[in-house]
Amino acid sequence: MNRLVWSLLFLFACLPCWAQNQLAEDEVREFVQELVDEHGFDESKISSVLDEAAFNEEIIESMSRPAEATPWRSYRRIFLQDERRDQGIEFLKEHASDLERAEKTFGVPRHVIVSILGVETYYGRIMGSYPVIDALVTLGFGYPRRGEFFQSQLVQFLLLACEERIKPFDEEDDCKRESASVTLPPETEIRSLTGSYAGAMGYGQFIPSSYRAYAIDFNDDGSRDIWTNVSDAIGSIGNYLRVHGWDPSGPVMVEVHIDESNPELTALANQTLKPEQTIRQWRRLGVKIDTADRSTPATLLKYDGEEGDQWFLGFHNFYVITRYNISRLYARVVWELAADIQAGS
Repeated sequence: MNRLVWSLLFLFACLPCWAQNQLAEDEVREFVQELVDEHGFDESKISSVLDEAAFNEEIIESMSRPAEATPWRSYRRIFLQDERRDQGIEFLKEHASDLERAEKTFGVPRHVIVSILGVETYYGRIMGSYPVIDALVTLGFGYPRRGEFFQSQLVQFLLLACEERIKPFDEEDDCKRESASVTLPPETEIRSLTGSYAGAMGYGQFIPSSYRAYAIDFNDDGSRDIWTNVSDAIGSIGNYLRVHGWDPSGPVMVEVHIDESNPELTALANQTLKPEQTIRQWRRLGVKIDTADRSTPATLLKYDGEEGDQWFLGFHNFYVITRYNISRLYARVVWELAADIQAGS
């Protein structure tokens, strides 16, 4: 544990003042003790694993400037490009069998699954190069604003490593957890599992808790491998969206017109990602939309377009996409890229 503590203290000296008082030896010791007491980890083994984790200040800098904090007109340029659309069309053709089966199994359109893969990792080309253990330790103990969340994800990642018998948790006595029903290849080592600066993993960039809950063995080879197995990645995304309530017959979002001189209406935009008022109610408030089912819940969304503000209503499936990434920008870009891929295929 001493090396970990000294690493923390080194990072402590390099971080801005707002983080310094949050970083303490006691916090690390308490975390290790929780893993031992609540999850049955061997103390020396878990201490050794954490000891080898490397702090990376670049990770904290990246967390401080996420793409989702940019305006829509800038955000869309990152993802809605001809090349990304064309590569998505090729990916759809290349993996047509798995995507067709996923659509039938989960009710999620194949072009939506492909779009998420395109936005998250450029269809597997950019999956992140940070060891997941490094990212989660760095953020869990060096990013106080969301430290609690990332410490919880670090727990989930270590439980995943234990359940999947990832080295060094490849012996039954290393932690008192049953092996998962499907496992990663037996030679897998914990530091070989890489991902984004936020600890998201594989083709679909699942955080550890999502991996444990939603990743599946879609090709029945005895392994739920979302790093190298495209079939498992496709099935896992479909499963994730289905579990979060994807409606196969439901809309996602639609552009609308409003009276922008009405401050009571404009103030309601972007207040919530979850649809809470019906179309009937939005029409009464001044939203102009033609639809047969006025009982459908929707949320009002505002985007800063190239030529002025754009207004949309987002429906239940829009909200489901935001369960993957809690961002109205993300949900719209996924839907628009999906539409482009569908139109070109």
